[in-house]
Amino acid sequence: MVLFDTHCHLDVDEFAADRDDVLTEARRVGVRDILVPGVSQAGWSALRTFCEPDPHLHAALGLHPVYLDQHRPAHVDGLAREVAADPPLAIGEIGLDYHLRDLDRAHQRDLLDAQLAIAADAGLPVVLHCRKAHDDMLQHLRRHALCGGFCHAFNGSLVQAERYLALGFCLGFGGMLTFERSTHLRALATALPIDVIVLETDAPDMTVASHRYQRNSPAYLPEILHTLAQLRGRDAAEVAAQTTANARRVLMLA
Repeated sequence: MVLFDTHCHLDVDEFAADRDDVLTEARRVGVRDILVPGVSQAGWSALRTFCEPDPHLHAALGLHPVYLDQHRPAHVDGLAREVAADPPLAIGEIGLDYHLRDLDRAHQRDLLDAQLAIAADAGLPVVLHCRKAHDDMLQHLRRHALCGGFCHAFNGSLVQAERYLALGFCLGFGGMLTFERSTHLRALATALPIDVIVLETDAPDMTVASHRYQRNSPAYLPEILHTLAQLRGRDAAEVAAQTTANARRVLMLA
């Protein structure tokens, strides 16, 4: 089986001591490709340097809403220059986070719109972070001629999911799917068409049930795969092939 982890922060400090070992183990269990989203301008250069030598490590560049206090207007201009000079595979991780009440929502929306405009102009997919803000997110997406992307860690309603699909997005499912108590998430993963689902770990966060309270790893992606296959009553190899194809389609990889 060949798997694609569509959301993994393998570049962060939590992996500094054993990053190569983590990547080797992920590859051993079938995780060939990994999309590594950027979250702030300060990290873009190191992220690109990390990904460039390996054709199966893919950089995305973005300004994450959770780090709103770190972002400046010049960083948006810097993103536009980066994209013009050397386009990443996607723009992200970008979005809206209404779960954290201290984050200025108007500022978040302005930052999101600016980055969606860059993605639309460049014809690049986007990687979305969205917590308790799906209706607002969908409104912003409709304002831009986007080529789709991933809604990371989707946990909205089925109606909201269908609206993302109509805009060309795939929906990411990760470690929370492996917890039996995640009944809403499991119902979504069962009801949605298989050709709009992608797998992700969000490592080092949001780990799988078997490694609860531990650092997450891209090597745990097969546990998410097997949970999804079991929920849908399908062969794991078939689900692996389809979710990998979905990821490659959105990212326009041959």
